[in-house]
Amino acid sequence: MDPLLTSLRQGGIELLGIGLVLAMVVVLRITLPEGKKALVRGPLVLLALHIVAYVAQRVVPSGWARVFEVASLTLLLAAIARAGVLLLIDVALRKRGIPKIIRDIAQTVAFAAVAIVVLRAMGMDPGSLLTTSALLTAVIGLSLQETLGNLFAGLAIQMQRPFEVGDWIQFDPDPKLIGRVLEINWRATRVLTLDEIEVIVPNGSLAKAPIRNYSKPTRVSRRSVYVLGPYDQPPHKVHDTVLAAMREIPGVLESPAPDILTNGFHESGVEYWIRYYIDAFPRRDVIDGAVRDRVWYALRRAGIIIPLPQRTVHMREVSEATQAAADQRSIALRDRALRSVDFLDALPDGEHRRLAALTEQRSYAAGEIVVQEGDQIDDLFIVERGQVVVMLDRPGEEHDVVIARLGPGKFFGEIEFITGERRYATVKAVTACDLLVVGHQALQEILQRSPALAERLSKVLAERVEELERHAANVPAEDTLDPETRRSHILTRIRRFFSL
Repeated sequence: MDPLLTSLRQGGIELLGIGLVLAMVVVLRITLPEGKKALVRGPLVLLALHIVAYVAQRVVPSGWARVFEVASLTLLLAAIARAGVLLLIDVALRKRGIPKIIRDIAQTVAFAAVAIVVLRAMGMDPGSLLTTSALLTAVIGLSLQETLGNLFAGLAIQMQRPFEVGDWIQFDPDPKLIGRVLEINWRATRVLTLDEIEVIVPNGSLAKAPIRNYSKPTRVSRRSVYVLGPYDQPPHKVHDTVLAAMREIPGVLESPAPDILTNGFHESGVEYWIRYYIDAFPRRDVIDGAVRDRVWYALRRAGIIIPLPQRTVHMREVSEATQAAADQRSIALRDRALRSVDFLDALPDGEHRRLAALTEQRSYAAGEIVVQEGDQIDDLFIVERGQVVVMLDRPGEEHDVVIARLGPGKFFGEIEFITGERRYATVKAVTACDLLVVGHQALQEILQRSPALAERLSKVLAERVEELERHAANVPAEDTLDPETRRSHILTRIRRFFSL
């Protein structure tokens, strides 16, 4: 018998080892969580096999006694190694959540140490076995190249933690390969897709692939749905309808709030990009379907028909009478809007309607600048729908000062429209707006027919200039005069500007 093995026997190390295994098993039984108490069976089975081998070496012929003696020592040390790893990983480091791949590597290292001890007990040098044949070492190294690559890739994944067990990840451009991580072991990662298909991905492939983690840094992720709208409906109407439909959809978060963007113009219609957030990624397809349902019903109720992917040629024959009637309806609507402008009340009904026929309608998106302070624009603007703000730039102020908010029926630009001066203020659309625009040439034609209107205009404009004087310092010199003198100056400028 080898000296090391003999010394182990004579020194009573075997009895000490058995006692150590039993003590560790008792501690494991007490400290392990309820779901892991079955792990103590491993060390107990190894200990029982050790006892069987120990008894067998006493009764078998002397030729087999050495075999059972080595087996007995191996099983005892293996039981100690197994119980020790359980104590370290599942008891001492339990709160740190050691991954399975680290657990497996620790157990492998422990069993390798057992093998080295047993080989030395048998009188063999483990180092000599590895250097006996260079060719054998090369063959083993080449055959294990991919396996070792997966092993080190698994270790890198555990160190960097790009994902953990339970996370939803995508490791391939194919959206079908999105799944929940079930396990990360020393060779591969197991992923379960929504189709309940288990995909086993080698760790080496994961280490090279761009990984999307839908569970980190939080469970909240953004989803997108695209819908086509018709060209004859303004974007703000589609936006308002869709956002109203997004309220209280199960699974769609209120914060961050859903939003919608006009994404592109296509042959069939305008593409809108609906964006919203969810925190239940496994239900993403169900939530996406619910969003599409709500949007379809909301658009249908609003009279917004989703265009079909086709080209349609509309042909209709319009008679002169039909076209004339349509023109008269349009002029009547514009004439009604002009009635909100007080200084145009002096116009006779016929001239009022004629001025309405010379106007045009313009639409602006929310946030657009309608006129800029200092611009040379001689148009009068009347708000038909929406809201605008009138702002002045004050020196030393970080932001423009809002001096007025104008809604439907209000108008602006009358001073510049009448006198030809540069714009005193900036006007910006707060919401989507429809504005009726009266041009300088249109009013000039009317004033030449109704000279008395100039008197009415000068009085109203004098009041407007006095109001501006209270908000800004960069008004013309005549605005510092008394009201009657100011009105006289404005009347002179009106006559000069319109060649009256």
